[in-house]
Amino acid sequence: MKENTRKRTLNLILAALFTAITAVLSQTAIPTPFDVPLTLQTFAVAFCGYTLGVKWGFASITAYILLGTVGVPVFSGFKGGAQVLFGATGGFIFGFLFLVLLCGFSHIIKNKYLKFLPGFGGLALCHIWGTVQYAVIYKMQVIPAFLLVSAPYLIKDAVSVAAAYLLSLYTIKLIKKIR
Repeated sequence: MKENTRKRTLNLILAALFTAITAVLSQTAIPTPFDVPLTLQTFAVAFCGYTLGVKWGFASITAYILLGTVGVPVFSGFKGGAQVLFGATGGFIFGFLFLVLLCGFSHIIKNKYLKFLPGFGGLALCHIWGTVQYAVIYKMQVIPAFLLVSAPYLIKDAVSVAAAYLLSLYTIKLIKKIR
């Protein structure tokens, strides 16, 4: 097998694996009265981006979103279908695309102490997108929506992004041994 074919096959397998990991960690949900459950999705998406990079991380999370859109119950609470994307939590799901992309950019940053920072920018964009969609759906002002569905999750999500970065350092070393 040619080296490029082998590398591409490994990347496809890893992208599919991270799609599955995201689907599984999405089911570890604690319901809240605001229709936005506490999940490990943020961790899974950040881990995917930090580990696979921009191209393959984005492919993996896009596959996750497309699977959910066509009805596969991969979203939190074993939900699936386009209605989820246009419901209360849909903005956060769309925001995962920003999160995975910015986490993936860590691969091009040379300073090892700054590599994790883009993930926090992605997290901010994810929360902004999710808050705005929630506010529109429930006909609320953005600030009250933020205080209701974003602010309570920020510390958990920031810790998730940091933990995902740290775990990705180890995971990348393991993947390099395979390649």
